[in-house]
Amino acid sequence: MNSRLLQKYNVPVPRYTSYPTVPYWQEDCPDEAAWKGRVLEAFAKNQEISLYIHLPFCEALCTYCGCNKRITKNHAVETPYIKAVLQEWQMYLDLLPQKPVLRELHLGGGTPTFFSPESLDYLLRGILEKVELADRYEFGFEAHPGSTTREHLETLANLGFTRLSIGVQDFDPEIMTIINRHQTEEQVREVTRMARELGYESINFDLIFGLPLQTPDHIRRNMAILSELRPERLAFYSYAHVPWISPSQRAYSEADLPVGAEKRALYELGRELLEGIGYREIGMDHFALPVDSLSKAMDAGQLHRSFMGYTPFSTELNLALGASSISDSWHGYVQNEKRIETYQERVGEGELPIVKGHLLTREDEIIRGHILSIMCRYETSWGKAEQRCDALFEGLDRMQELIEDGLVHLEEERLVVTAPGRPFIRNICQALDARLWAKRPDKQVFSQAV
Repeated sequence: MNSRLLQKYNVPVPRYTSYPTVPYWQEDCPDEAAWKGRVLEAFAKNQEISLYIHLPFCEALCTYCGCNKRITKNHAVETPYIKAVLQEWQMYLDLLPQKPVLRELHLGGGTPTFFSPESLDYLLRGILEKVELADRYEFGFEAHPGSTTREHLETLANLGFTRLSIGVQDFDPEIMTIINRHQTEEQVREVTRMARELGYESINFDLIFGLPLQTPDHIRRNMAILSELRPERLAFYSYAHVPWISPSQRAYSEADLPVGAEKRALYELGRELLEGIGYREIGMDHFALPVDSLSKAMDAGQLHRSFMGYTPFSTELNLALGASSISDSWHGYVQNEKRIETYQERVGEGELPIVKGHLLTREDEIIRGHILSIMCRYETSWGKAEQRCDALFEGLDRMQELIEDGLVHLEEERLVVTAPGRPFIRNICQALDARLWAKRPDKQVFSQAV
């Protein structure tokens, strides 16, 4: 990678899991009535939905993690939390005029396999008995190799799960120790073996580059193990050092972290090795084998990105249950209460536990569509009137330096990200971010681009 460009563009930028990004959501949270209206509007267009369930408990704190979680070894928390999730689900079912058609279901955390197989069975049967299943559907969950048992895998397979994502991060014991993640290479191998034996069709490994003490030798060893285990998908994330948001990241010194060109070199090495063993780069920070549905969706121009990450499906309505989870109706977002006890209390009182959100303007929707297209297809176009607005053209004007640096190619009604521009895809999207440019943050809010 060009070192001049890396130095120039390695600045704090959003990750664009949504547009507008969360810090730019409107100050007044949509009330329950307004959000319900957006849900019904989306459902009227298409009865297919995607569903995310946040299961926030972990037995130990992984110090690198920025997710919303509760650290506890008290498994008595499982039942009251599940009951609250099912109550929240029932509130949405009572709102909808007919059974939803479930296209996609994902369990995230926290650590979903913190919950016993019996608890997960109770939760999921309570969800699935109230839906129709789409002709093609995908159910997946996040698996901690230190807590995932054969019984977990069998229970979820019996409920229709065919995907799992194993939180690997790195295979090196020293790195695992410094980030306080309790697992071994053998546990990863065993969970992978059992999942294959039970018929899981798609296994994803989450790996992180830029972790403390990580070197090119670690990346080479990680990729050598991957070449043997051959997960269908791989998320190769950049470590986001945001200690002002996640104080646990102060458990190690910043001097231990690879940064800038050193950090980016870890990704470039990993990508080269992955492509050498048959993986394809998908969007940003993701890879897949050609046989996987993500790869096929990219070829078909159907790749989508949501709060659940990259997915082969796009539904107008994405409902999210549980503490801190974020729902998306395309025209609006809402986030639930983060504090578990407050979440459970509000649900128990019969109210949707919304704490903040945003109702998109027409301009927001247009910019969102272009950012999503860039993230999924490395290009966007505005040949139709409904794809254009003043904010788009203002954003394109801000692309001039990116064009001069060879990162994007601009045509009359089309923008294409060049191969050298792909590492800077967040910077390219930022040029279109009308809300950020209207009010630049006066302190660091986002992680570095690299």
